[in-house]
Amino acid sequence: MESELMGILEQIERDKGIPKEVLIQAVESAVASAARKVWTVEKEEDVTATLDVKTGKITAYANGQEIRSSEFGRIAAQTAKQVVFQKIREAEKDVVYNEYSLRIGSIISGSVYRFDRGNVIVDLGKTEAIIPRTELCGKEEFKQGDRVRAMILEVQREVRGPQIVLSRAHPNFVKRLFELEVPEVYENIIEVKAIARDPGERTKISVFSKDDKVDCVGACVGMRGSRVKNIVNELHGEKIDIVRYAMDIKEYIQAALSPAEISQMQLLSLEKKANIIVADDQLSIAIGRYGQNVRLAGKLVGWELDIFSAKQWEEHLKQESEKTEEVEEVVEEVEEVVGESPAGDVEINGDAQDGSAEDK
Repeated sequence: MESELMGILEQIERDKGIPKEVLIQAVESAVASAARKVWTVEKEEDVTATLDVKTGKITAYANGQEIRSSEFGRIAAQTAKQVVFQKIREAEKDVVYNEYSLRIGSIISGSVYRFDRGNVIVDLGKTEAIIPRTELCGKEEFKQGDRVRAMILEVQREVRGPQIVLSRAHPNFVKRLFELEVPEVYENIIEVKAIARDPGERTKISVFSKDDKVDCVGACVGMRGSRVKNIVNELHGEKIDIVRYAMDIKEYIQAALSPAEISQMQLLSLEKKANIIVADDQLSIAIGRYGQNVRLAGKLVGWELDIFSAKQWEEHLKQESEKTEEVEEVVEEVEEVVGESPAGDVEINGDAQDGSAEDK
């Protein structure tokens, strides 16, 4: 048993990645606890156990004196075995938690293992992960055994082991896919400035090149669209608009609303709001299906965007002008009322009193 114990510990260290020192410490602690029960000692007495790493022999001591008992050897062996298996389970949980915690935000791949109330359970090899139904792209479906890629969203500690939550709907999942497909993005030559996404439907991503010789949009699209096509395929047909980032907000908004063409633009910088005027035949393009194009463009640039046709804009200006006239009329009426009041009169307790009244 003694040599077998060390062999088991070494095997665990190789297979599970659990340091042998951690296992030895656990075995010694458990055997010391068992020795206290076998050998009658006072509560205040210090009971310890040591494991000889060369021979595998376990020896227990009470106040520095070796404990000798016919029962100790058998109990020590049983205790050591139980502790080893228990420590394996605990250490495996810690190893999994630490490993995947460091990889939060990165893409991982696995195979679909089973389904649980719309959630997808993924086999990662060492452990399982879950893709909640809310973190799937639209209505995408998988079958058991399918290979799937997703981003590690969070890792939670639970009694039964760490819970690894994956996402395919998070905007950063698209960013990670671009890092995998576009070397310039991975090497940070091209910077992803912002992402706005309707999972499963459409994504707008703005990019900026730190090297004047590298075209950020062309690099992300790839030869004949090969790079972006791979990403679209991974996202099961989700449309991707690659937008060239610009410091000039007008230029940036124009690119974000593409393919719509803008006729005029009114910027309200303090409110971060822009009124966009387009030709009648461009209105539906600018707004997009169910307002998707303008909504995503607004998220991308961080401004509130309102779209008007030329006719709608004229009506808007007319309404604003009428409101202004009404306000001016109210102001004039107030001024007239104030002008009719004697300059020296003041209101005191509801009665008009002359400001120059004699002191009583």
